[in-house]
Amino acid sequence: MHDSVRHGDQAVDDWDRHWLDFSAAAELSPATRYRRRLAMHLLSDDRRDGPVRMLEIGSGAGQFAAEFLADAPHAQFLGLELSRTGVDLASRRVPAARFLQRDLLAPIGAGSSLPDGLDFRATHALCSDVLEHLDDPGLLLRHAAAYMAPGCSLVATVPGGWFSAFYSHIGHRRHYTPGQLGGLLESAGFAVQRAYAAGFPFFNLYRMLVTLRGPELIAQAARGPSLAMRVSGAIFDALFRLNLMHPWGWQTVAVARYRGA
Repeated sequence: MHDSVRHGDQAVDDWDRHWLDFSAAAELSPATRYRRRLAMHLLSDDRRDGPVRMLEIGSGAGQFAAEFLADAPHAQFLGLELSRTGVDLASRRVPAARFLQRDLLAPIGAGSSLPDGLDFRATHALCSDVLEHLDDPGLLLRHAAAYMAPGCSLVATVPGGWFSAFYSHIGHRRHYTPGQLGGLLESAGFAVQRAYAAGFPFFNLYRMLVTLRGPELIAQAARGPSLAMRVSGAIFDALFRLNLMHPWGWQTVAVARYRGA
């Protein structure tokens, strides 16, 4: 799906190319919409009466920001994204939100001054299907925490289940069980409230089909969504509403709170 480039000793994915090639297909992905619904549900469970300052770690082209601010129009929203292309797309999509290009694997303050946005002090945060792309996801979480207030509620999602050559090709370093995701968050300074598997059975079925059609699907998505992709996406989107929180699910989810520096 996208190539890797070097970042110090780590290989990181070429997200500018990713958003240029696949932003249209990502709009229609039932898996992406399913994760957004999960995140919205979990974040709505925890919204306090005070002001909401929402941080998205890996804000992509702004799809979640648009949905979140439609539901919480008085909230402040900050998106951090490695890709300049993603920041530009998101800024055009959601002018009410703020998006910053940030390399969260680089030391904070490595330049001549401290980065903009460190005074945001998020009350809520989302990191959705980002950590599996990193050799050192704990480093990203620790740097992202600088934008959070103590007690910030974080929702994190990562893929579970099958890890195949196809997932390696699209930049995944590993997949996570709930216990592994919880351990990662704890090691990065978060107190895990719950970690579980979701998506059984239809998300699992979708992932199997994507894996089996891998190379063909990548080429098709890069050309733009076809009628078949639109129809199958709509069918799976409806089926995903019947998914269960079940140990066999292949979408791994955790809710945690930032302990504070």
